[in-house]
Amino acid sequence: MFFNRFKSLCDEKGISVYRACEAIGLNRSAVAKWKAGGRPNGTTAGKLADYFGVTTDYLLGQSDEKTPADVQRAVCDDDIKFALFGGDGEITDEMYEEVKRFAAFIKQREAERKE
Repeated sequence: MFFNRFKSLCDEKGISVYRACEAIGLNRSAVAKWKAGGRPNGTTAGKLADYFGVTTDYLLGQSDEKTPADVQRAVCDDDIKFALFGGDGEITDEMYEEVKRFAAFIKQREAERKE
């Protein structure tokens, strides 16, 4: 049950299961364990749930509710990268830093215009 949910969340996000593991600092070998029926420990389940913006209960197949109604999901850097670059290919840290520098430049320019 867990691996199917995990795979489905990866598909929704447009990433591979391996990319999701790497994004939260896990070794790719975790995927093989999960495919064989294993489940992540509590800490890892929490990191994955945060990464996907779902509850651990949903991730582990204990609930069909992805998020409680009163919880807003935080946007992470991977979400921003996906939105900016469309999920195509590898986005380097340097590329992302350049985008952030440009955004800061535009923000500063607008602040100066208002003065």
